[in-house]
Amino acid sequence: MEKLRMQSPDLTQANIEKIAELFPHVITETRDENGKLKRAVDFDLLRQELSDVLVEGDKERYQLTWPGKKQAILNANRPIDKTLRPIKEESVDWDNTQNLYIEGDNLEVLKLLQESYLNKIKCIYIDPPYNTGKDFIYRDDYKIPQNDFLMESGQVDNLGNKLFQNTETNGRFHSDWLSSIYPTIKIARNLLKEDGVFFVSIDDNEIHNLRKICDEIFGVGNFVATIIWQRAFSPKNDSKFFFSKS
Repeated sequence: MEKLRMQSPDLTQANIEKIAELFPHVITETRDENGKLKRAVDFDLLRQELSDVLVEGDKERYQLTWPGKKQAILNANRPIDKTLRPIKEESVDWDNTQNLYIEGDNLEVLKLLQESYLNKIKCIYIDPPYNTGKDFIYRDDYKIPQNDFLMESGQVDNLGNKLFQNTETNGRFHSDWLSSIYPTIKIARNLLKEDGVFFVSIDDNEIHNLRKICDEIFGVGNFVATIIWQRAFSPKNDSKFFFSKS
């Protein structure tokens, strides 16, 4: 027996989808009354598309912004009351090795490294989530009681923070990814030497936003090149083949 749907269709979202087919550039993201992200229409841009005269609106300016950007800046600058703890019993050749492996929350570790490595690191490479809808898990703002089943199934972290995949079905698109990656890159900039280099792996889902973030944090004049890996010609996944450098 087919299960009955107990909810009427969301006509607003259906209409937004129709508008997106005609004018994709007027679709943006905003937060609802509960603070959750949702797709929305930039009505100033839509009015301009439907008008043959200039439509007055907010003052235009060149910038990258999204719901949560100010909070992301705050998260990057906010100090933490933590420290790094050495674990000698799990280390290899503790007294002689010149390598250091640190396990912990990415952003918190970067903040702690500023204490000793501010403007001292020559090269930083990061491989962030690509935001494909499956690879990006973000930490929500609230906590729930500890639950072994939820932890085992990956629905909460070890602090009880509820986790969600960043999929369009959750109403979360680019904004959460931007809020996650922005503080990381901002602090990474603090760690680099004046002549240091910063490498990031990414795919087509967020490369446009990543470039804008890096231009904002590092300055557009410091961009060197985009190296494109031609994966189709590399069946062994050995990264030996590159399509081009732009």
